[in-house]
Amino acid sequence: MKFGVIRFPGSCDEVDAQLACQRVGEAEILWHADRDLRGVDAVVVPGGFSYGDYLRAGAIARFAPVMVEVAEFARAGGLVLGICNGFQVLCEAGLLPGALLDNANLRFVFRQVSLVVVSSDSPFTRACEPDRPLSIPVKHMTGCYYAPPELLRGLQERDQVLLRYAPGHNPNGSLRDIAGVCNAARNVFGLMPHPEHAVDPLTGSIDGLAIFQSIRAAVADRLAV
Repeated sequence: MKFGVIRFPGSCDEVDAQLACQRVGEAEILWHADRDLRGVDAVVVPGGFSYGDYLRAGAIARFAPVMVEVAEFARAGGLVLGICNGFQVLCEAGLLPGALLDNANLRFVFRQVSLVVVSSDSPFTRACEPDRPLSIPVKHMTGCYYAPPELLRGLQERDQVLLRYAPGHNPNGSLRDIAGVCNAARNVFGLMPHPEHAVDPLTGSIDGLAIFQSIRAAVADRLAV
């Protein structure tokens, strides 16, 4: 399978995301001004500070030409993963519900956190063990997940909250400890933690690899049909 990793002006984690994807398949960088996804099987919108986070984090990137193609790809059922700034971009683009606000302490946070896998019934978490926490780092200033009460209820009822911060590990004040959500169709997923920084034993954790392995398995099943 082949991943496409988008590079915006200001992206800083696209190479790490590409290297993480290459542990389970092929991967190439897609430029923000491109209108061709080059036949990729899954798209990764990586972390960083796209367009310098001017206006709001992700607010300008959602208008990039490549995002038109990403939206079409998602509507056709393609798998899209947004990491940190990528999560912000997908929310701004309306591909994911809710919004990311400034951290509750109004400070940049950078730490290892423990995550609870709420649901393994998705193309992004199917390789995760539901009873085993994931140890993955976070690094952001705008990571507080917010949604109005009725939307939060709907997300829970529809099993769209895939990851939560473990008790005592919420670094940003996210409502209901939400660390990652998917869309109603379950083919678009965004999370604030950085799984691409937890794929090598040298980092102290390989738990992030399960996210990329899940995507590979989901694509393999689809291609086998």
